[in-house]
Amino acid sequence: MILNVKIDEKSINNKVLYENMSFFVNLNEKVGFIGRNGTGKTTLFKIISGEDKDYKGVIDIKKDTKIILTKQEYSIEDSISSLDYVMQSLPEYIDLKNIIDKYPDIMGSDMDLIDIYTKAINLFSEYGYYNIEDQVLNSLLKYKIDKARALMPLIKLSGGEKRFVELVKIMYSDCDIALIDEPTNHMDDIGKNDFISWFKNTTHGICVITHDRDVLNYVDKIIEIKDKKAFTFPGNYDSYLSQNSITNVTKIQAYEGSLKSLDRLKKQVESIKKRGAHASTRVMYERVGREYDKVKKNLEKPSIWIDEESIKDVNKKIADKYEKYKDKNISIKITDHDIQSNVLLKVKKISIGYKYPLFSNISFILSPGDKVHLKGRNGAGKTSLIKTIISAIENSHCEAKIYEGEIIPDNKIKLGIYEQEIDNYYFNMTLEKAVEEVYQLGDIPMPNVNKILNDYLFNPSLDRDLLVKNLSGGQKSRFQIIKMLSNNPNLLILDEPTNHLDLPSIEELENILKDFHGGILYVSHDSYFVKKLKGEIIRISE
Repeated sequence: MILNVKIDEKSINNKVLYENMSFFVNLNEKVGFIGRNGTGKTTLFKIISGEDKDYKGVIDIKKDTKIILTKQEYSIEDSISSLDYVMQSLPEYIDLKNIIDKYPDIMGSDMDLIDIYTKAINLFSEYGYYNIEDQVLNSLLKYKIDKARALMPLIKLSGGEKRFVELVKIMYSDCDIALIDEPTNHMDDIGKNDFISWFKNTTHGICVITHDRDVLNYVDKIIEIKDKKAFTFPGNYDSYLSQNSITNVTKIQAYEGSLKSLDRLKKQVESIKKRGAHASTRVMYERVGREYDKVKKNLEKPSIWIDEESIKDVNKKIADKYEKYKDKNISIKITDHDIQSNVLLKVKKISIGYKYPLFSNISFILSPGDKVHLKGRNGAGKTSLIKTIISAIENSHCEAKIYEGEIIPDNKIKLGIYEQEIDNYYFNMTLEKAVEEVYQLGDIPMPNVNKILNDYLFNPSLDRDLLVKNLSGGQKSRFQIIKMLSNNPNLLILDEPTNHLDLPSIEELENILKDFHGGILYVSHDSYFVKKLKGEIIRISE
């Protein structure tokens, strides 16, 4: 065991995140952390790394264990280059490099300094550091960060690029435990495959927060954060689904057994009362009463989620009961349209770019019921194509230039858009104001905002005044879905919609989109999501 976590209590803004939580991580173990959005997974990693000390409990880490946490936010201090940022994480690299660079100018015939310099050279060679910069640059290039961008200040890179830099830093850090938060968000297929290959083969211990099922299938165990505690499931994601189904069926049976016990004990109490106030009756009444109070005190209605494939394998009686007890999920409603048009969108031999074309000769037709899946490397132009299509539909300005071809939208399109990042326009609004603004800008009748927030798993009384910029990744994703569906669209454009959603929410979104009668144009590197939606694949190459 290299890490043992026991947290008695952790609260944020009067919300209790954990109570009597405990789990452990073994040496070189790969552990996937899952849980509904808002259960405190990122906070837990900050506690393990020592960044957050405001909790009651003990984090027992084996002596000399090196832990690295990937960053989510950056400040002006992060002005060093991406290359230097990675190099700083290499064991002893900075100290050894300083000795090798500076000592020849100062050591003269000083034998102590000569000895230090000689040892530094030997260690530098032993660690393989003479060619390490080229190796790091090649690793960054796999994530589409070329040498020019690798030498730029880290702060100037995009959010996705910074995440890739963090992963390369982990790869070269020689840490004992890497704490990685949502590593595959923003990755293209090739980058993701490279990451998974490294993930499978590395000897680092890894704790990873992810709902990417492709990654979860290569972990040694899954820890689910739920009901303020940590529940451990040995094995990978497929194993988790099987165990989760059995565990939750048992919870249903145990709860209903307790209800029957309460009913039986209540009848016993009533029966004893009718017998009168004899001494023996009083003793029996007190004993049964204590048992009743004990069962009632420990009675807690289960809140559970079983994936739709696993629920098919349980008997109908249990499946019907599951509907009664399952976790509340986002409530997505899409109005079915009587779509008159045979074609919603035509893209004909399009070539777009900025100073030069990013790609050329892309064509497809999107009719009601059709799904088109855009694939390609980061930077190939998927997002640029999406923005150009949106501009053509909305007849608005677009930064990208059309070099060849044309985009022909139907004039009856009602467009719903899910972007990777929320428009900055909403960032400093409260959640309540942002939802109202979505409807006002679209000239759409204003619904009951509290009901919308509740349908999308927000707590109207607690969350309505949160600034959009301060929402968690999952909360921002749910706001994006509200915005996308506000005008009852008949054409959906989605750019990586599953990035920050938890597993039950992803399943709900998949099922709604699968049966959507309008057209869908989407980008996703979640193989489970793609398998559900299917559709024509359009590959964009540079």
